[in-house]
Amino acid sequence: MILGIFYARFLPQEGTKIVAQSPPGCIVASPDAPNSKPPLLDFDIIQEYIIPRKAFFNRFITVNSPDGKYSILGFPVSIPNERYHRNEFLFNFGLVVESDVDQIPYERLVRRLAVTFAEMERQNGYLSSEGTAKAAEDGRRPIESLLEIIKEDLNNYGECMIPIDEANTLNMKLFPYHAPPPPVRGWHVPVPKMKLADIVDPTWDLTLQKIIPHIDGVNDVRRVAWLADVSLPLAQVALQHLLYYDTILLLDMFFFGSCYAPRPGIHDFVANRDGLVDECAGYVCLHPPHTQSSVTIGGASVVEQHHPDSAGNQSHSTTSGSASELRKTSTGSGGSAGKVKDDSSKAESHHTSPTAQSSASAGSQAPTPVPAASRGATTTGPVQVQVTAVTHYQLIKLMTTFCVGRSVMEWIKLHQDAGFDVLRHVDVRRLVQFGVIKGLLYRVHKYVVSKQYLQQLATGQARASRVSKSDNNNNNNRKNGAGSDRRDEAGGVANSGGDNNSNNPLRKYMDGTHCFDQIITEQNMTDAEIMEKLKSFRAPAGDLAVFYR
Repeated sequence: MILGIFYARFLPQEGTKIVAQSPPGCIVASPDAPNSKPPLLDFDIIQEYIIPRKAFFNRFITVNSPDGKYSILGFPVSIPNERYHRNEFLFNFGLVVESDVDQIPYERLVRRLAVTFAEMERQNGYLSSEGTAKAAEDGRRPIESLLEIIKEDLNNYGECMIPIDEANTLNMKLFPYHAPPPPVRGWHVPVPKMKLADIVDPTWDLTLQKIIPHIDGVNDVRRVAWLADVSLPLAQVALQHLLYYDTILLLDMFFFGSCYAPRPGIHDFVANRDGLVDECAGYVCLHPPHTQSSVTIGGASVVEQHHPDSAGNQSHSTTSGSASELRKTSTGSGGSAGKVKDDSSKAESHHTSPTAQSSASAGSQAPTPVPAASRGATTTGPVQVQVTAVTHYQLIKLMTTFCVGRSVMEWIKLHQDAGFDVLRHVDVRRLVQFGVIKGLLYRVHKYVVSKQYLQQLATGQARASRVSKSDNNNNNNRKNGAGSDRRDEAGGVANSGGDNNSNNPLRKYMDGTHCFDQIITEQNMTDAEIMEKLKSFRAPAGDLAVFYR
């Protein structure tokens, strides 16, 4: 938001002077507005930066106030000409904004103001004749009035179109700056932040139209590509476009064997700041049918509706404040935990291990507790029971008991042994998702390191293969992890003489920079299969180490 806008010039007799400002008194006290608020800045301190030395002319500059609250964005201009005193005309149009806002969108505005008025000054002396009889005869609008309209229009509408005179019109628009999106990997899970299905246009890219129905906060990128029947690289590019416009966010895949640990932000959750625990309860608790829960994720309000499906189980459908409906089946709620088979350049959905699968389906349903009085009794009619609500204390205890070295499965068993059936009352995947998005938890990734392989990399006997790029391009052509890129297998170890592991597909992941999620996705293996492969890996005792970070 623009807090103030001003026009300053250098007068030979008075020095730097604020000729016009909006609102009045924002830079210097205005005699026309004696009851205005105190100036935002001390002009005596910053005036030498409003019209600076010659080295800073005709370039964008930023000046911070001494207290660090505000920033002045300016573009001082020097127009040399013999008709002016001292043979040059010095002026500056500046904006005052808060120091912590993104200044990139405002830089274009300041440049546009400086360039437009500099050209008008060269053509007909528009600025130098301000306040003279000539300006009054022309009947043109005062600069202070122009600045007020510019500030109000930009703050209210993000753009302005102001006719200055018969020949010139000032057109400006605020364009938000979007940072380049991070790389999208096959093991990432895109989560929509708005209702994508409602904004899809038939003129959009075909790949984008295909993948949007499958972005549900559960499917990983590779599964989205397979379900949409598009190649993985194209799906990644399309998702990067959605990331660029801040319509999705990327999370890690959810496994019951994964580890999570608390972040410092967990203190806000314990203190229930801004109703964080209430928001969490509405998002993760398994409610009776036909109730709604909402949570604000990434600035968007996400609403989840619970309704019984035809099979009698509860299916979750999630919609976000302006985004697509997320359909979560029981398998989806449990997360993907393993192997994906490829067939004709397509990847089948992950199969959960027996333990994880049973827990997954339990986590996605809302089992109805049976009253103690009815246990062991035979009933012929339906029994109506009430689901007990999860208290704030229980949610805080659940969130704060995640730690490094304790998997989600062990975490569930810990609370079940303590007498609280987590799967009966809480959707575990959504609880973890809430914690990660809100900055309460972080994923502890699993890596494998081979000392022998690191030594070979250091001495040049082996070269690190670019796993991400080659595997992403060849991912859809693999079958059960056996279709690894031969270039990587052969290139993993340059000197394979006497090395029985040179053709092992896991060899290239043993430098400690590739997490198990990447191996699972690119090699089509479950976590258990990876560990079995590592146990059979021919290496000296103590050579391999699996660590978490």
